[in-house]
Amino acid sequence: MMNWSGLLVFLVFLGVIASGEAQLQMNYYARTCPKAEKIVQDFINKHIHNAPSLAAPLIRMHFHDCFVRGCDGSVLINSTSGNAEKDATPNLTLRGFNFIESIKSLLEAECPGVVSCADIIALAARDSVVLTGGPSWRVPTGRRDGLISNSSEALNDIPSPFSNFTTLQRLFANQGLDLKDLVLLSGAHTIGVSHCSSFNNRLFNFTGRGDQDPALDSEYAANLKAFKCRSLSLSDNNTLVEMDPGSRKTFDLGYYKQVIKRRGLFQSDSALTTSSTTLSYINQLLKGSLQDFFTEFAKSMEKMGGVNVKTGSAGVIRKKCSVAAA
Repeated sequence: MMNWSGLLVFLVFLGVIASGEAQLQMNYYARTCPKAEKIVQDFINKHIHNAPSLAAPLIRMHFHDCFVRGCDGSVLINSTSGNAEKDATPNLTLRGFNFIESIKSLLEAECPGVVSCADIIALAARDSVVLTGGPSWRVPTGRRDGLISNSSEALNDIPSPFSNFTTLQRLFANQGLDLKDLVLLSGAHTIGVSHCSSFNNRLFNFTGRGDQDPALDSEYAANLKAFKCRSLSLSDNNTLVEMDPGSRKTFDLGYYKQVIKRRGLFQSDSALTTSSTTLSYINQLLKGSLQDFFTEFAKSMEKMGGVNVKTGSAGVIRKKCSVAAA
């Protein structure tokens, strides 16, 4: 009969095993679906050159997914009642859903019910950025999918382009991310475009008095008014503006240079200069090399990709990423 000390050792051993099973790991699908990661990568390699602008939306999708209920693929779920994450204001301009669903179909054909939609988002975000000349980062896999997708949670949990520093700090801290992560992950704005609706208030009605945000460079603001966003319209999701002018297709330090010049498009970009801590991180990045930025960005991406993940017996493997069913 096992004594108490032996039982304690045995329980600790079981705990170690359970903990190990509940962790993400590199090459998680090596035995269950050995071609999984190559299928994702091959699809990206085949199609992203025809749609290079999709890299930014895919990394944004990964970000928005992880900030609501963790990285569980819930951002992909369609709703029948207008109450899914897709229906929330921050996600109305997300793109790439069909792209992810196409990859899922290939994986279901290869190994049905094995690879999660959450892992597909994480892998696709990394692979598309790499293919456009950006950094690579480790993507441990083993995420399981969630079944709950709620628009109000997305609205409350995803940082907005209108967020001030206090709000950004709180929302990132809620996910276990610190101010360094805030600066580094914001660096993804070096690629891609934005809609006028995400910053028009800074040009035309910042405090509700028909004024302009004084934190925005006046020459840059005048240019935006003259050639891009010509009127206050918070529903203009058609007019596109580069987030890193002249360099939106290149993953570089250009975004931080724009922020220092007070030419970050969003109020949330400008907010990074209102804290001595985040401003110091930006200046450190600008003094370093591009490779230094890539290395640090990779660390924050891996950290974000592990936020509140469902693993082991938690969650499910959805057969279709858009449907909340196993």
